[in-house]
Amino acid sequence: MSEKKAMNFNDLEQWLNERRVTEIECLVPDLTGVARGKILPRAKFTEDRGMRLPQSVVALGVTGEVPESGPYYDVIDPTDKDMQLRPDPSSVRIVPWASDPTAQVIHDCFDHNGNLVPFAPRSVLRKVCKLFADEGLQPIVAPELEFYLTARNTDPNTLLRPPIGRSGRAETSRQAYSIDAVNEFDPLFEEIYDYCDKMELNVDTLIHEIGAGQMEINFFHAEPMGLADEVFFFKRTVREAALRHDMYATFMAKPIAGEPGSAMHVHQSLLNVATGQNVFSNEDGTPSETFLHYIGGLQRYIPTSMALVAPYVNSYRRLARNSAAPINIEWGYDNRTVGIRSPISSPAARRVENRVIGADANPYIAMAMTLACGYLGMKNKIKPKQAMKGDAYLAPYALPRSLGESLDWLRRDSDLHDVLGKEFITVYLEIKELEFDEFMKVISPWEREHLLLHV
Repeated sequence: MSEKKAMNFNDLEQWLNERRVTEIECLVPDLTGVARGKILPRAKFTEDRGMRLPQSVVALGVTGEVPESGPYYDVIDPTDKDMQLRPDPSSVRIVPWASDPTAQVIHDCFDHNGNLVPFAPRSVLRKVCKLFADEGLQPIVAPELEFYLTARNTDPNTLLRPPIGRSGRAETSRQAYSIDAVNEFDPLFEEIYDYCDKMELNVDTLIHEIGAGQMEINFFHAEPMGLADEVFFFKRTVREAALRHDMYATFMAKPIAGEPGSAMHVHQSLLNVATGQNVFSNEDGTPSETFLHYIGGLQRYIPTSMALVAPYVNSYRRLARNSAAPINIEWGYDNRTVGIRSPISSPAARRVENRVIGADANPYIAMAMTLACGYLGMKNKIKPKQAMKGDAYLAPYALPRSLGESLDWLRRDSDLHDVLGKEFITVYLEIKELEFDEFMKVISPWEREHLLLHV
């Protein structure tokens, strides 16, 4: 499937006319990755070419709450001023499940002076991509996104379980790479592929992952903003399709105890814009200094930026020893026990795979985070450790073990603040502290089971 070409507003109007679109879903991704916005009639959308929403709309926590005081309001005015949302024509997609011809368009966020709102996720990714453009480089990425299918569950106190397939039975064992296990859900996946085709999403292969009911979708490589948009659309699409087949699709990092967690592995390389060559390889095909410095940056900054790609208390349940997820930032060639893997490839396709990112991460923030770490490694010429040739699970933990610890590490790293933007970091930290405080008010079944009568 080819990459969607760049479009201007005239192209957008022609696209809408050809499909006889009558309504537009005007979307903006918030910090969580939730689609916020408005639904406009086609005539209103064409007339306004944008809309206004309060700035706080993109700075909501997963609970929908915002801080009532503190540094949050040093960035977001307490009066909650409007921001101007401008459609990105290249992001337009049909809504394949809508009864009337409906399009969805992602918008960028601007303040009243015409500047990008610095804490909006798309703004952060644009900022990081510009740093590479200023160096004459084009990042290329390819996400691999894992998710679980579960039986419909309306009670948050009830454990999740795998859904019933065509055979009338649910999975009770792990079926990694099983074709038959995927075929159990053929009607669902046929609809997902149909939706993706109509939306022109850049999806490649679908496989069954290790966990019961766990799947993985791979995307073709492309530039970061376009693929972040596609992951954003894909999550929405899969959840919608699953509901239509009486099941849930979840991108929680660790939805089921005893099963592996779900990741969003991001492959990344850099092209010289002038020559089109992959700068991770020298002319003789050997790994370049840029490649090694990029890995050095990932090793140095992934631990302190973990809160950006393991954004919830649940995220850290995935990062456990011998659980198909990394526990440190060792790197190696074709080694799936490490946090940073370089797959076997030709020199032209040499790339780095960040295996730390969770499926629950906002795709825009995740892309910005991993590219920012690599950028800092190149700029500061950070040398990586020796490549790990054995089992990285035998090495010590090198990542924060909880959201609270991760937030502390992010708060102290001024290099990341400079690259990603101080306003973004301020808002993000405040929101995550609020979510963490809310979680700490909850008493878990484990505490009642082990502490109630024993301490």
